[in-house]
Amino acid sequence: MTSQTWIAFFLGALFAVGLALGGMTDPAKVRGFLDFAGSWDPSLMFVMAGGVGVYTAFFRAVRPRMSRPVLASTFQIPTRKDLDARLLGGAALFGVGWGLGGICPGPALAVASVSGSGGLIFIGAMILGMMLVPKR
Repeated sequence: MTSQTWIAFFLGALFAVGLALGGMTDPAKVRGFLDFAGSWDPSLMFVMAGGVGVYTAFFRAVRPRMSRPVLASTFQIPTRKDLDARLLGGAALFGVGWGLGGICPGPALAVASVSGSGGLIFIGAMILGMMLVPKR
């Protein structure tokens, strides 16, 4: 395996540990965060805000000094600004799935590693959904 693959594996594992420590792998906790009308649990908002804050500070400190990423030839910064039905529909479907299942794709991998069947069923359904999307 290449060094890029090992680095990606390490960073993915670090992400999974962070998700587990932050409680984002517990579907009940995620549903509690999304339940504004019931017993709302804002703790995951603080986990997300902490992650965004650390990333923003790091990005602002490092990005101006770099002409290119460490493991790529160019930065992949999106330039499209338009919104189309496909993007909005996909975002809505993702949100509904996240709300109903209490799991999003990143934590699903961590959940599958510790809980087994629930995470594996979710990952299987996610992969099936990706395969059903028509290619552009």
